[in-house]
Amino acid sequence: MKGALLDLDGVLYDADTAVAGAADAVSWLRERRVPLLFVTNTTSRPRPALVEKLAGFGIAATEPELWTAPVAAADWLRARAPSAVALFVREAVRAEFDGLPLLPDDAEAGASHVVVGDLLEGWDWATLNRAFRLLHADLAAALVALGMTRYWKGASGIQLDAGPFVALLRFATGREPVVLGKPAAPFFRAAAARLGLAPRDVLMVGDDIAADVGGAQAAGLRGALVRTGKFRDADLAGAVRPDAVLASIADLPAWWDRRA
Repeated sequence: MKGALLDLDGVLYDADTAVAGAADAVSWLRERRVPLLFVTNTTSRPRPALVEKLAGFGIAATEPELWTAPVAAADWLRARAPSAVALFVREAVRAEFDGLPLLPDDAEAGASHVVVGDLLEGWDWATLNRAFRLLHADLAAALVALGMTRYWKGASGIQLDAGPFVALLRFATGREPVVLGKPAAPFFRAAAARLGLAPRDVLMVGDDIAADVGGAQAAGLRGALVRTGKFRDADLAGAVRPDAVLASIADLPAWWDRRA
């Protein structure tokens, strides 16, 4: 292995609490000059806020080292010169889409692309119905998903992520989503390319057996599952077989050395 992708929530920290040994594990990778990226589907914080949060846990990171679903989606959209984009994301990450032609937040028609992220408590019937109407109004409008993660663990416990809302819109419209976050293979392959490495030479470390480990393996990467965050013992009984199961990110250096 030559490079690493590290999930954030559930791997380096749980909500507002650092995972013990996480900062040391990242420092170990840096000391050995292992290329790494921090990868996340989060659509609740922009990159500057994530850099600040990591710094609070003693983990130094730069914005270019953060490969997020909103950044991947914005890059994808800019490459396609969309005519009108409807955003269903939290206000904090809208800046990642600067320069794109955005529809007003009350528009119910005219979208070429409908981008769906995690609105948390911002989801209600009216908001979901507006997303549905935008897609229903134009059969050519693309449904763009900022990941298909089913749920995540926040400060208040397990809560729905963006995936279930995308699935609802897919069912209602018959529109297959373009997924631009985990577990989509292009998201992982793009991350490996940003490291200048072949997918087979990169390890993804995550707490989600499907989105992190399964998604990475399907893209040709290796996947390590940590027993922190939203991990459950039942995760190990499914079809996905991790390349490693670690008690936490703190065990990564010793496991990596054994593989060397």
